[in-house]
Amino acid sequence: MYKELIDNLKPELDKTIEFLKSEFLKIKTSRATPAMVEDIEVECYDQKLPIKQLGSINIPQPRLIIVQPWDKNILPELEKAIRHSSGLSPVVDNDIIRINIPPLSEEQRKEYVKIINEKTEEARISIRHKREEIWKEIQEGERAGEIREDDKFRGKDELQKLIDEYNEKVEEMRKNKESEIMTV
Repeated sequence: MYKELIDNLKPELDKTIEFLKSEFLKIKTSRATPAMVEDIEVECYDQKLPIKQLGSINIPQPRLIIVQPWDKNILPELEKAIRHSSGLSPVVDNDIIRINIPPLSEEQRKEYVKIINEKTEEARISIRHKREEIWKEIQEGERAGEIREDDKFRGKDELQKLIDEYNEKVEEMRKNKESEIMTV
């Protein structure tokens, strides 16, 4: 019984890791990534649509993003949305938008590291919360007679081993993103 609970926990923990990855992609570094602009919503066609649904996003150089809309008539709306949402300076060039990514100042780097640490702590809290839920279910199973006492402790050890594994993944992701930001 406890093995089922732990197996059912893995997809939940994977979701936490994927969410953290997506949050880290949104944090600006000195390198351009499509994630910096792809989810910016643009007011066009009487609705709000993310840029990734309105055109292609390319990274031809480490500090340059090029957005090429499929409909050239929405260039002004795209430029306006990027300028207001991201703090970047888009430049319209014929039928594309060029976005140069400026290098980060030391102060900005430190601020982004703080944000990374906050996001990391949120992920750890989520993992801890899920561990507590499963541990309570294991204890309730033992009280109800569905799980033997030695299986309860075996389940606790396996659960902690899994949690430690995911915490290591989170820490590794944090270190990688921090080094990416602090690299000039």
